[in-house]
Amino acid sequence: MVTTARRVVVKIGSSSLTTATGGLDDRRVDTLVDTLATLAGQGREVVLVSSGAIAAGLAPLGLARRPRDLATQQAAASVGQGLLIGRYATAFARHRLTVGQVLLTVDDVTRRAHYRNAYRTLRKLLDLRAVPIVNENDTVATEEIRFGDNDRLAALVAALVDADLLVLLSDVDALWTGDPTRPGSARIAEVRDDRDLSGVTIGGAGRAGVGTGGMVTKVEAARIATGFGIPVVLTAAGLATEALAGEPVGTLFHPSRRRPAARLFWLAHATSPRGRLHLDPGAVQAVVGRRKSLLPAGITAVDGAFTAGDPVDLVDTEGAPVARGLVNYDAVELPGLLGRSTSELAAALGPAYEREVVHRDDLVLL
Repeated sequence: MVTTARRVVVKIGSSSLTTATGGLDDRRVDTLVDTLATLAGQGREVVLVSSGAIAAGLAPLGLARRPRDLATQQAAASVGQGLLIGRYATAFARHRLTVGQVLLTVDDVTRRAHYRNAYRTLRKLLDLRAVPIVNENDTVATEEIRFGDNDRLAALVAALVDADLLVLLSDVDALWTGDPTRPGSARIAEVRDDRDLSGVTIGGAGRAGVGTGGMVTKVEAARIATGFGIPVVLTAAGLATEALAGEPVGTLFHPSRRRPAARLFWLAHATSPRGRLHLDPGAVQAVVGRRKSLLPAGITAVDGAFTAGDPVDLVDTEGAPVARGLVNYDAVELPGLLGRSTSELAAALGPAYEREVVHRDDLVLL
């Protein structure tokens, strides 16, 4: 499963790349790159999801710790991202490998045209035998369009490129039943389903003040990836070589199901709804039971302030979300359309109003 993976996504956290003061640790970067270059030399495709842009920008800006406000985070990222990608370019060049920087926001991979562009860029970089280095575009991302952490981003990138394996590297060597520094805690070698996680106390892990993730985000990322049919290895950055060689280190999360459509998988896991559309029973049956598009006639009410192209939840008569989709109308347009057929709307308002509220190709069941 691990040694036969042809396309591998590797994620590394800030605390595994930087010094205690926030600067890049050259030795750690070189060690990681040497491991990934070995994979590439075996003819395997490698995508690196790397944190560290904000952390790398702290010292040059004279910041003692990771800032809490978004504007300063973006400033640190704008400085640190160039330092980070430059350091990677130098390290991979020692192995005659070229890197390509790919900065993403949620919008880049949920809106249909943007998603295709992101996929094509990554696919072409791999075809050209370059190493894509992916990070969240922290310089422009707002709270509404953030992934939240790079563990989640890595799981979604793995789905985007149809990876065979996701490796999550941090400063903790595996998933443990409790705090690994305390007596009685045991390493969990394999996770086949959530029953293997029962009784596990998952606390935050990592060097305070540098990264944003912890063991909770890594387990959630593993759930996302395995839900797409991708096995996941969780281990320490210092054990990356052993893990990728198939040695029994870290924790192996087994894939749980067949792979769904990648873009809709992104829609379900990467987005936060900007509003809600309330459906009548007939519309719920059409959308959920018959996988039809959502038409204005089946909507009874609209909540939220969204614009065309935003993700919205479709809820049943009890208010429970049954699907998520990309809406084709602004929130202010919809109230006047509710309960009316598309043919009636086209006759009264013009052919532009004959379109679906949410097309079935932009809709995923929850």
